[in-house]
Amino acid sequence: MEQVKAAIIYYSATGTVHALAEAAAKGAEKAGAEVRLRRVPELAPEAAISSNPAWEQHRRDTADIPEAALEDLAWADVLLFGTPTRFGTPSSQLKAFIDSTGPLWQEGRLADKVCSAFTASNTAHGGQESTLLGLANVFYHWGGILVPPGYADPVQLRSGNPYGASHVSGDGPPDEVALEAAAFQARRAVDIAAALIVGRAA
Repeated sequence: MEQVKAAIIYYSATGTVHALAEAAAKGAEKAGAEVRLRRVPELAPEAAISSNPAWEQHRRDTADIPEAALEDLAWADVLLFGTPTRFGTPSSQLKAFIDSTGPLWQEGRLADKVCSAFTASNTAHGGQESTLLGLANVFYHWGGILVPPGYADPVQLRSGNPYGASHVSGDGPPDEVALEAAAFQARRAVDIAAALIVGRAA
């Protein structure tokens, strides 16, 4: 069977979403996918970044991770997007990348891809669900196949978010449950994509 290709594309300022993205990448690889982990370009002004030591440190720590490109979307069977919430919406950095996908969309090259999303917020009611639902609107326009984690694994009963893996960053770095949920979400997306590949070939 053709190997599933998964692109995990994210924005992270201080590392929380990055940790979830890494867990998702490991989950996708465990499910047998070829994975590209990609960060979107940083758009924040230098003054804002340098005023926050954690933000500045994370930028240095992840400088070797390739930046996302439209070719990564065209290449992939599975698209997993990660972003912190920004007033209940995706970050401007991720949104700017999404806004650049018009040419691929016009060519129909984003249709029929398995899509899913994960997020983090500073507080327990910081807009996680609205951020994930906002990204789902993008997937609808693309003609993507939405695959949320739902409650399809016991870890989801512990994490509690059927829309996508999430974490409250104000509580510290992602814990075992959040990382396990991100890995499960990626595995599920890869499994569904693999079934679609088999079905199309039949």
